[in-house]
Amino acid sequence: MGKTDEKEIEKLLKKYEVRLPKHFNYSRIEIPDIKNRKNLSVEQQKTEEEKIFLSKIENSDYVVLLDEKGESLSSKKFAQWLNNQFLSLTQHIIFVIGGPYGFSEEMYKRANNKISLSKMTFTHQMVRLFITEQIYRAYTILQGKTYHHE
Repeated sequence: MGKTDEKEIEKLLKKYEVRLPKHFNYSRIEIPDIKNRKNLSVEQQKTEEEKIFLSKIENSDYVVLLDEKGESLSSKKFAQWLNNQFLSLTQHIIFVIGGPYGFSEEMYKRANNKISLSKMTFTHQMVRLFITEQIYRAYTILQGKTYHHE
């Protein structure tokens, strides 16, 4: 939810996106913020965001909410988890970053998993960068490349 409008973050996002192998079939979809947000209650905002998210998600997609209530994983554990998903799934893994107030109850019900990147709060633009870098890092771990150090 929301656009990446900081040039520095966009540049870093592209840096990691181009490093991902083509067979990952990675794509980033940025959804513009909902209109008239200021005139909507928190629950109304979540509901409007939910409608947009669900319109982009297929029934067969594996949906992961990036959420503070999710499971915290080390980079190595995330790489193992991602590899397990690749081996068991035939469709897409969708990582969803919610709006400023998180997700609606329906989004929690639709989700297959929740992952927390940190107990701290970050801007949505930074979260995009962090998950993209972690996907790249997972790839290098799985390939035995020297990018990740213990």
